[in-house]
Amino acid sequence: MTAALDVPLLSTRRVVAAVVALALGGFAIGTTEFVTMGVLPEIAEGVGVDIPTAGHVISAYALGVVVGAPVLAALGARLPRRGLLIGLVAAFLVGNLGSALAPGHSALLLARFVSGLPHGAYFGVASLVAASLVRAELRGRAVSSVMLGLAVANLAGVPAATWLGQSLGWRAAYWAVVVLAVATVAAVLAFVPSSPGRQEVTIATELTALRRPQVLLTLLVGTVGFGGMFAVYSYVSPLTTEEAGLPRGAVPWVLLVFGVGGVLGTALGGRLADLALFRSLVGAMVSMGVLLALVSLLASWAPGLLAGLFLLSATASVLVVTLQLRLMEVAGEAQMLGAALNHSALNAANALGAWLGGVVIAAGLGWTAPATVGAALAAVGLAALTASATLRRREQRTGPVRAAPAPAR
Repeated sequence: MTAALDVPLLSTRRVVAAVVALALGGFAIGTTEFVTMGVLPEIAEGVGVDIPTAGHVISAYALGVVVGAPVLAALGARLPRRGLLIGLVAAFLVGNLGSALAPGHSALLLARFVSGLPHGAYFGVASLVAASLVRAELRGRAVSSVMLGLAVANLAGVPAATWLGQSLGWRAAYWAVVVLAVATVAAVLAFVPSSPGRQEVTIATELTALRRPQVLLTLLVGTVGFGGMFAVYSYVSPLTTEEAGLPRGAVPWVLLVFGVGGVLGTALGGRLADLALFRSLVGAMVSMGVLLALVSLLASWAPGLLAGLFLLSATASVLVVTLQLRLMEVAGEAQMLGAALNHSALNAANALGAWLGGVVIAAGLGWTAPATVGAALAAVGLAALTASATLRRREQRTGPVRAAPAPAR
């Protein structure tokens, strides 16, 4: 993987400040992505709809991510990277401002869709910028540091914004995100170095990533294999209360354990990727399948459930980081699109895992059934990785399949 940006050599302090600025954007995005779940009853009451109807605003955001990541990454391929980052955060700010001011359900749906559009492209560009600021052997850690903003949002940003929304009205949660977006723009302007766009890259060049077998296989891993985690996470509350027999008041603590696992796994993922990217990706996928199977077996035992969810969250976070870096590695000249598509795949995984988990619960198979489904999804992801490894060995012997210009080495 190469960093496709031309930036001046920076001091360690400046690099750290730039990466923190990029991570702040991830923190803002992570907060707005998940805070809606925490204030959904308040939103439903505020816009005059029932809770299932209000839940459509969550789907609207996810749809924005899936649509926006490839479109904005392709359209912005030639733009200066810092300017593109600021433009993406500005669009994100507008979407959240619209969410805070939305007069009704329809307007809120549109605002959440707009809020989701810059999500994947931001992480794609931010990952490339972070990777360009450090030596090659540190790029995994730089990218994972950007992704750490998303993990910390689940641990701190979402609970804080949820509290604001419940205490001051649901709009306060989105106003808090607007403030974070403004802070991100200021931090990016202050600390992220300017870098020229790649004038030789076109939309057509970016779209060639979708013709690369390795890109498609990696996206399949993210969409299907990672869906197993969401099959469990979507139903973690009833899994805790109905299966493990814990009181409702224990659910926030279970989510805290899950959040801590995510932060540690994100930090670990960058270091593992720097040591051996593909092996770490395979190891994370295998571990996820095993852990999902264990959760399905141990969920009725509270300590086993807590340990399983902690390890599952950590492993899933390693998988997110390694998938991000793997897509940047195999996308060739279309690195920006490759990096952005990771988040389209993960949001598709969210929808797939939650839907399949709901199907087996509705069929009367019990609250542990989603974990069993998740293990099956992880097996499909591992099969895709096996195909990727086979193709990788063939490419190492004969050279890469040239469906698009070969990546710079």
